[in-house]
Order: sequence, then structure tokens, then C-alpha cells
Amino acid sequence: MEVMLRTLLALLFSALIFCYISVEVSATTIALYNKCSHPVWPGIQPSAGKPILARGGFKLNPNQAYSLKIPAGWSGRIWGRQDCYFDGSGRGHCATGDCGGALYCNGVGGAPPATLAEITLGEQDFYDVSLVDGYNLAISITPFRGKGKCSYAGCVSDLNLMCPVGLQVRSHDNRRVVACKSACFAFQSPKYCCTGTYGNPQSCKPTAYSRIFKTACPKAYSYAYDDPTSIATCSGGSYLVTFCPHR
Repeated sequence: MEVMLRTLLALLFSALIFCYISVEVSATTIALYNKCSHPVWPGIQPSAGKPILARGGFKLNPNQAYSLKIPAGWSGRIWGRQDCYFDGSGRGHCATGDCGGALYCNGVGGAPPATLAEITLGEQDFYDVSLVDGYNLAISITPFRGKGKCSYAGCVSDLNLMCPVGLQVRSHDNRRVVACKSACFAFQSPKYCCTGTYGNPQSCKPTAYSRIFKTACPKAYSYAYDDPTSIATCSGGSYLVTFCPHR
């Protein structure tokens, strides 16, 4: 299966920019597209027992796309790393989403805060974009040629611009916000983490912090039990994961 990026298809308020992606469909494909103005290093972590794809990570330059063939029944998460520096051996560091200082994550997850694109393939696919581990980059998931509702999922807004002071992760020079922590990661409280006596949907409710995330990104998970408005389903399609879809 090959995915060819011909032009950009998006509607950004009053501007129309077109991008066409053609897909030879013989199995599920996930195409990763970097629409950011800077490089992104996608990280890919499979669920337990599932195969590692593309060694778990690589570099995507601006306006570059990469196609992944996904085996049946695969599940896992994809996120974007930014401001990364690696030597010839693949060792280094990323300002956000780092997976143990390695270019190839090889099954290791990204350090929070990081925006997550999550997908589980089956007779019916389930997918979502999650801010439960915080936010570093805007991400969207767009299904193609599937059956069912097959709705868009994602966080298009730049949450770094509106991140509360207590959740901010700033650059080394302190000039800009590079990521926004979840309240759970920032405060380690069962109330925000939905753990302990808060470990069920009846007792773990939206907080002032999760409401900020939800208002900015209504199509993304804002806290652990934010299922009804956050998870999407589709069958038999392929998917486009876009970094910085708002650009």
C-alpha cells in the first residue's frame, strides 16, 4: 500500500488549501503528515503484545508524509516529539514527548505532557486524540473510505497559547510555552488522576482544568472518563494523522 501526498485539502476559516491523498487499499494504513512549520519526530508505541512499527519513531520534516501498514488487530498510540537533537547513533533528547533519549522509541512511550493519537483496530475501529497525558502539539485523526460514522477526532487548537500558569512547560530560555501538563501530572491528586476513590466515572468528574482543555478541543479526551464526546468509530478504512492541523 502506498500513500501519495499530492496537495493539501483543508478548510481554515476563510482560506481553502487543497491536499489530495490517494491510498491503494488492501489493508489498514495510517498516514502521518507533518503540517507544522518545524520538524516533528513521531513516536509510536504499540499496546502490550502488539508489534512495533517503524522502530517506534522517525523524523518528519514540514509538509512531509509517511505511510504505515498496520497489521490486523493492532492497537497503540502515536504522538509528536519536538525540538529533538540526535547524534549518529540515534541518541539524544527531545524537548517534549521524549522516549528515553532515543530516535527509535522501540516500544517506549513518550514522556508527558504529550498529545496522543490512540487507535484500536478490529471489526470496528476505535480511535481518539487524548489530552489525558497533557498537550504538546495539535493532532487530528481523519478517516478515509471507512464504513460507519467515521467522524473526525482531534485537538486543533494550540493549547500552549492558553495553558494555565500552573500547567505550563517552558522552553530552556523561558521565552515560550512548549507544552501544557495535565492537572494529574502537575498536581498528582486522585481527584485529577481519576484514581483511588475517584477511580470510576461516577466520582471522577470534569475539573476547571479539564474544562479548559475540553473548551479548546471538544473532539479530544480532556480527562480519563471523557468517553461520550471523545471516542470515534469506523470500519474498514484508513487514517490520516496530522500534526499541527490548524496551520
